[in-house]
This record gives sequence, structure tokens and C-alpha cells, in this order.
Amino acid sequence: MSEQAITGSGTGRRMRPRGRGESHRAATPLELFFDLCFVVAVAQAGSQLAHDLAEAHLRHGILGYLFIFFGIWWAWMNFTWFASAYDTDDVPYRICTFVQIVGALVLAAGVPRAFADADFAVTVTGYVVMRVALVAQWLRAAAANSGTHRTVALRYAAGVALAQVYWVLWLLYVPTTDKYGSALIGVVVELGVPLLAERVGQTAWHPGHIAERYGCFTLIVLGESVSAATIAVQSSVDEHQALGELLPIAAGGLLICFAAWWIYFARSVEGHLTSNRQAFSWGYGHYFVFLSAAAIGAGLEVAVEHGVGKTHISAHAATLGVTIPAALYLITVWALHSRHTKRGIALWVQPVSAVVVLFSPTVLVAGLVCAASVAVGLLIHRVQEPGVKS
Repeated sequence: MSEQAITGSGTGRRMRPRGRGESHRAATPLELFFDLCFVVAVAQAGSQLAHDLAEAHLRHGILGYLFIFFGIWWAWMNFTWFASAYDTDDVPYRICTFVQIVGALVLAAGVPRAFADADFAVTVTGYVVMRVALVAQWLRAAAANSGTHRTVALRYAAGVALAQVYWVLWLLYVPTTDKYGSALIGVVVELGVPLLAERVGQTAWHPGHIAERYGCFTLIVLGESVSAATIAVQSSVDEHQALGELLPIAAGGLLICFAAWWIYFARSVEGHLTSNRQAFSWGYGHYFVFLSAAAIGAGLEVAVEHGVGKTHISAHAATLGVTIPAALYLITVWALHSRHTKRGIALWVQPVSAVVVLFSPTVLVAGLVCAASVAVGLLIHRVQEPGVKS
């Protein structure tokens, strides 16, 4: 690809597939901007989850969080894989990306209403805006290519468009009491589009680029969790001066987030992404990585509020709000990353740690367990591979 295409100086160019072996393929400033705008929706979902957990509305909060987060994650994921294969970074591409960002912000604006009243009008509108913009991108790719690449692009465009028709009908005609159950149909349709589209051929996604993009979004979501917990601690200290109760929670939360970062980036997974079979399971599995990483922040908010007596749940329930997503994060990252890059006893450090974290009596204990798992992993690595950088 020419330097002009990469810098976006042209007003438009043929949207041809990029090479999987392209050197120095890195996330672009536009992609990073896209991630930062999407995290606004993540923050809204996490905030509403924290509110429902604190009020003991567990079923309502968890169902709403799972559904809203699916829309955020799926739109982000589809953009990311399309960009990896077809990013021209020209004017039409940038405009379509900005439209998707607008859709993400509209979705974020509707999250409180979706949680409070099961009013999904704004969130679905934002989601459909994002997806229609992606349909336009796929149609542009189809117009610029022939053969298998054209067929795959048209399948994507048709599948995504069909799914949006379902969501509009779901919004207009499905009663509020049946929303979540019937939403599963739309979720299955959405998840099936890439599987069906790429049966005739693979898009030209770049393994290194995909690994970096997922890593960037993991960083941003973990950072949002730290930010949410910090704000919760600050406001609680300002209102209640309860520093003694909050410091252990803050320390445990930071240890969990630090360990979450360390574990995710301990080894590169790029070499594992060699085909669609590995890539689909890895990419789809990150729903749980992102969801749990964001939920850690929500759980820390609840733990802080409980520490100053502002919740309607027990101390054990408040702790579970942190330990359940932390354990889910550990076991999911193990399934997607660690089991492909470790051997022997090192392979089982994370699963054991996940179980211990799940049953930890306090957030501080959970944080210490996470930190210990990192330390044990480093020690085993040094024994198994002396002289190799950890």
C-alpha cells in the first residue's frame, strides 16, 4: 500500500485487501480515537451495573449489562477486523468511521434509560447507526474487488443489514417483558454473520495488527476500571472521611488491575492467530475479557459504597462484585492466551488463582492472590527458561 493511502491524503481510493504479511502494521491514530470514544459506552454500562448491584437488583443489572456490553463489543470487534483487512485511511473511510463513533456515543447516551426503564430506543438507534456505516464499508469493499473477496464482502453487507432489520423490528414490536429473551435471536444472527461470510474465503486480517488492537482495548477498559474505582474512593472520602475502610479496597483493586495487565501482556499471542478457526474463538472469547475487565471497576465502586454504608447488600455480596469478574478475567485470559504459551506447572497457576480469587473473603485478599499468581508465574518461568526475559 502506498504512503499516500496510509496517511489518508487521498480523497478516495480502491478498497483492496491489505496483506497479512505487511510489515510494521500498527494501530492508527483513528483506531485509537475510535477506542477512546467507545470506552464512553463501556463506562456508562459499568456505572449502571454498579448502581444495580448496590441496590441489590442483581438479575436486572446483570442481564442489562450482558446485553448492552454485547452491542458495544460486537460493534467494536466488527470495525476492528474490517479495518485490519481493508483500512484505506482515506476520506470516505474516515467519515464512515466517524459515523460509527457517533453511533457509539448515541448508544452510550441511551444506556441509563435502557437500565432504568428497559427503554432501548436510544441504544438500538446508536447501534444501528454504527452497523449501517459498516454495511457501507463492506459495500465499498465489494465494489472494489472481484471473485472471492467480493463474495465475502457482499455476504457481510447482507448479513449485517439483515441483523439490523431484526433489531428495528425487535425495538418496535417486542413487548418489554420479552425483550431479553427475544434478543438472543438477534445475538445469534449477529454472531453467525462472520462464520457464514467467511466460509467461501478469509478476509485479509493481519495477526499482529489484530493482537495489538485487542491489547489496546484491554488497556483502555482496565484503565476505565481504575478510573471508576478512583473516583468512587475520592467521593466517598470527601463525604465520609472513611479512609481506613477504603484503603484496603483501593489497594486490593489496584493489585487486581495491575495483575490483570501483567497476565494479559505476559506473552504475545500473535503466533496463535494462524487461521480463522483460532481467530474466531480468540476474538469471540474476548467478549468475556472486556466484559469482566470493565465489571471489575463496577464491582470496586460497589465495594467502596458498601464500605461507607451506602448499599443494600451484604459485605460478602459486595466482595463478590469484584471477585467474580476478576476470576472470570483470569480464567478467560488463561483459556485464550496462557494455555497456548505455557507448559508444565506454569499452565495451572491462573486457573488455581481464579478459584482462590473467587472465594477470597475481601477485595484486599483477592488482590494479594492476583499479585501472588504473577509472582509465582515469574518464578516458574525463570526456573523453566533461565536467561529468557519474563
